[in-house]
Amino acid sequence: MKQARGKPLRIGSRLLILSAPAQRVTATRGIVIPAEAAFGTGQHATTAMCLRLLEGITRHLAPGWTMLDAGTGSGILAIAGRYFGAGRVLAIDHDRLACATAKRNARANSIRKIEFSTDDVLKQKLTGKLDIITANLFSEILIEALPFWSRHLAPGRHLILSGVLRSQESAVLRALRRQNFSELEIRRRGKWIALHARK
Repeated sequence: MKQARGKPLRIGSRLLILSAPAQRVTATRGIVIPAEAAFGTGQHATTAMCLRLLEGITRHLAPGWTMLDAGTGSGILAIAGRYFGAGRVLAIDHDRLACATAKRNARANSIRKIEFSTDDVLKQKLTGKLDIITANLFSEILIEALPFWSRHLAPGRHLILSGVLRSQESAVLRALRRQNFSELEIRRRGKWIALHARK
């Protein structure tokens, strides 16, 4: 999905998302995510809501937490996760072009310790427990993946979901409750919603 160059996007007080290096300003640290083939410059409502939820949650976490970004696209959420203090980030996407773009974006922003892989979010192999899982995907995929993510999210830790239409909200909430998640926050923008849930 091609995206036009947009204005800098401010995420809380800690991050500015830029679409070109020329937009960098000395007063604010930022990351550059150019508009390319891979989805996720931050300008789409679902991405922006996920970024803001991630920023708010991570304010209260000691550095070194672990994260999975399922369906990483441009890598924007994974890169933001490292920026906000993640010690280890797993970022997966079924699209090889998306993974290549995400790796390039991480390198361009001097962000390391992200493990990118081309994989199916419904078939990926994970070990251990994670502190945060982000997924900006179609609601049908989110619902199908929830049992798997539930097993790999540490108790009391955080799940951020988007890509969900308002008309699909009740179905996603029912699926979350079946997996013993409680929804802590729902954000709405236009026809889209983003959810923060905890195991």
